[in-house]
Amino acid sequence: MDHKEVFGALQTACSDVISALNESPNSSLGDHANRLLGLMRQIQEHGHAMKPLVTGFTSVYHHFDLDADTPGNGYRSLVKVVHSCTLHIIQKARYIASNCNGPFFRMEHNVAEIEAYCSALCQLRALLYLAQVLLNDNAHGQLYSHEKGGLSEKFVQEYISMHKACFYGRCLGFQFAPSLRPFLQTVVISMVSLGENYKKQQTGVGIAALSVFTSGKYLMNPDLRGAEFERITQNLDMQFWKTFWNLTETELLSGLSRIASSVVQVNLTFTVPAETLSLPLASDPSLSVSVPPPVAHWGPGPVNMRLVSHTLRQGQDNAELLAFSRPQGPQLSLPLAFNREAAPLSPYLVIHFHGGGFVAQTSKSHENYLKSWSKDLNVPILSVDYSLAPEAPFPRALEECFYAYCWALKNCHLLGSTAERVCLAGDSAGGNLCITVSMKAMSHGVRVPDGIVAAYPATLLTIDASPSRLLTLIDPLLPLSVLSKCIDAYAGIGSQSIQPAQQLDTLAALGQDTVNLLNNFTQRANDWFQSLIDQKGPTSSTTSSNGIPASSSRTKDRPEESREYPENFEPLRSRCLVDMQTPCTPIMKNPFVSPLLSPDSLLKGLPPVHIVASALDALLDDSVMFAKKLRKINQPVTLTVVDDLPHGFLSLVHLSKDTQDASDICVTRIREVLLKELPAAQRQPGLN
Repeated sequence: MDHKEVFGALQTACSDVISALNESPNSSLGDHANRLLGLMRQIQEHGHAMKPLVTGFTSVYHHFDLDADTPGNGYRSLVKVVHSCTLHIIQKARYIASNCNGPFFRMEHNVAEIEAYCSALCQLRALLYLAQVLLNDNAHGQLYSHEKGGLSEKFVQEYISMHKACFYGRCLGFQFAPSLRPFLQTVVISMVSLGENYKKQQTGVGIAALSVFTSGKYLMNPDLRGAEFERITQNLDMQFWKTFWNLTETELLSGLSRIASSVVQVNLTFTVPAETLSLPLASDPSLSVSVPPPVAHWGPGPVNMRLVSHTLRQGQDNAELLAFSRPQGPQLSLPLAFNREAAPLSPYLVIHFHGGGFVAQTSKSHENYLKSWSKDLNVPILSVDYSLAPEAPFPRALEECFYAYCWALKNCHLLGSTAERVCLAGDSAGGNLCITVSMKAMSHGVRVPDGIVAAYPATLLTIDASPSRLLTLIDPLLPLSVLSKCIDAYAGIGSQSIQPAQQLDTLAALGQDTVNLLNNFTQRANDWFQSLIDQKGPTSSTTSSNGIPASSSRTKDRPEESREYPENFEPLRSRCLVDMQTPCTPIMKNPFVSPLLSPDSLLKGLPPVHIVASALDALLDDSVMFAKKLRKINQPVTLTVVDDLPHGFLSLVHLSKDTQDASDICVTRIREVLLKELPAAQRQPGLN
């Protein structure tokens, strides 16, 4: 069904509801029926206005693709999201038209559903207007607006003031694969529950456990959930996000992850001391180049790593490597493999840099798919636990990752590999580090990797506007306010102290947390039950007579020169505001921070780059424009755009077939890197 048929079906479905209500023999429907009639007329008006906008985008958005075989860019994504929202409304409207006069029809519930999607459609209409400004102002084929004081700053101000709660309540995750929506609901409920208990006298597991008692009201009241999520995303500090994202590091959650992940014979964490390395010069191996240990901010320091290998290989049980080891309880599986016969050294090595916005998580958060990759590829994988911002802003993480890469080349025999073929792999922030580590290798004259596989990489660490970044308004996993906090942290903006990041230590706090949990059990349970009782009274999100949330009233006093919308339209506005700045410091434009801004000379000589992105990721345009930049200078690059998945889909690999298929694409690309130009006789089983 193309967009013209979709908008035609939308008008018909709304008309059918209006007719069914007007012809109803039941005259006691009252206020709810009148509200529904008003909402249907609003939806029709939005549909009439959006149809020509979408028609305009569909006629030109192919010009922004990488090539004819790779359809994908932010304009396509916006149209896709509008299409998805419209189909949801059509389905709901058809149900209402067929059942509104039935004895079991829940009028109030269905009105609330339609109201939420009407609000979502209104906000998506606003995004289309903003995207139209981008389309008109930017150069042909250009997805980003880099002009100082242009739409980028206006977009940030729009983001701050626009109502977003509707996308986190009843409409949560409508744009993503249906298999992921229960997970997204769990994430958002967990986040708002944790946010309610944030900064109370609890730590680690205790906060997470206490949040269980407050999660019930957010499950039963999606409107309250949406409003609270909007408040959290715009107002809570970076420490909250680090705490929430690092919950995956706790033994309870990581233990559940291990149940679903592949079994490996080697899962060893170790620390490499800060010593200067000597590596052969790539252009003349008879000469050498010195690589110092990372020194930024607090001087020389060690680098933490994790070795994952499905099969125990020669060197991995070497005493030299074990001397560096950092046992992590049940996660250390290497001793169990000591009595096994070690396999020969692999000619392949994968070096991995994890995502987490440069501010959170470690290799432990990502080991579920790393174990699967090691099994599928039959290769050892070295994952680097680099220091995190804001305690360790740029360039500390880059220095540590580059040092780890050089150490791995020099000590590959300890990792079970001869490193004849080396592939860098990473997701999000890790994808950025894969690219910048390769750039740093070229600048130092050491061997560059044989290829890069980057999943949804961040290649532009600024708040410049692009059509895909408009999706941060509706994305529950990557809102613009959170993205900007991560960028500021990595760039060192607002950092008050610089010190080595501390490891998450939830087990040590478990005893005290348990005591606090028991002390608060009765009170929290009472609060939860009271919240259920309170829901029978007035809700926290009331609605005005025209169907617009009272907490999101329309604003008419904006300066005329700042308007991006027609005279008869204004998006819903939020009362949950935050002072969000848009600094663009020289660090953000540093090529080793934002490789998309690199001069061609720094990108010439990069190994083949394989990018796997998602059509619904706010960072999609990062991938498209970086691939275009590489292709323009004849650098080998591929781009694969998967459908219906959010940013961070690799961490969701075991949740659905869609995420597993996307992970398999990454495995295929890594396999291509490792096998290229390697004689068949040297290829090991598992990669053919």
